[in-house]
Amino acid sequence: MARRRSQAEAAEAATFALTLLFLTSSTAIAAAAEEYDYYSWQSDNFHNGRFYTKQPQCVDIPADLRLCHNVGYKKMRLPNLLDHESMPEVKQQAGSWVPLLAKRCHADTQVFLCSLFAPVCLDRPIYPCRSLCEAVRDSCAPVMETYGFPWPEMLQCDKFPIDNDLCIPMQFSSGHVTQTPVSKVCPPCDNELKADSIMEHFCASDFALKMKIKEVKKEKGDRKLVAAQKKKKILKMGGLRKKDLKKLVLYIKNGADCPCAQLDSLGTNFLIMGRKVEQQLLVMSIHKWEKKSKELKYAVKYMKSHQCPTYHTVFQ
Repeated sequence: MARRRSQAEAAEAATFALTLLFLTSSTAIAAAAEEYDYYSWQSDNFHNGRFYTKQPQCVDIPADLRLCHNVGYKKMRLPNLLDHESMPEVKQQAGSWVPLLAKRCHADTQVFLCSLFAPVCLDRPIYPCRSLCEAVRDSCAPVMETYGFPWPEMLQCDKFPIDNDLCIPMQFSSGHVTQTPVSKVCPPCDNELKADSIMEHFCASDFALKMKIKEVKKEKGDRKLVAAQKKKKILKMGGLRKKDLKKLVLYIKNGADCPCAQLDSLGTNFLIMGRKVEQQLLVMSIHKWEKKSKELKYAVKYMKSHQCPTYHTVFQ
């Protein structure tokens, strides 16, 4: 029971890895990482009230752990701070957070996420400071809410230590909390037309459609997209039903006033991916269907055979 709960919550957890913040310089990080490359953990296998089947160890951060592979050091502690005991489990749960990095909602998002998923190898676990959690939460929670995801219980900031020398602080000051433009684009409209990005959204979405849009309206702070009656091409059916397709209406949550360049002109087909939240169909990603785009062609072709990861989606 505890194991299942941990898995589900961990998929909704997020936090750092850069001891780049805990150590004083990149030279110090490299030295510390080297020092612990062959560190033999002296602690027993009982931690935070949980009994582990394996002793904690230092392992290489694999290249396919995309969330943290370029975090600034090469080795991580396993089990991690989210109670993941195996690397497949870490990859599975961390994968659902990769799209959040692309949203650039806060400069320290990766730091926060990786501190839990891939903690640096030190003689004791180092948690993120509460202020780091609060800064990332305040900037990223609104983006997550756009997709119908609340800030997860696992990441309630009061669970983390008040700032001191034994926790990971913010790397960027409050003046650099975001890397996004001041006029924030609606998150579903702010995605590169790249095959990798398209496939990440495809796997994280319930459905994917090639379709035309008849009109766009504003409704209670959301942007409402009314589909044209013309035939729609279903790339992924997911939770959609036939009755949904007959009078298809989609929403960009909290998107009534944010810019979305794709919707400036409706005289074309769109690639729209999204998820069903209660009775609403929320748009996760929208692209104009550019026939000459090699990236789009590759992604659409890849959709037919690609086996998406089975992680529990917590974002996008």
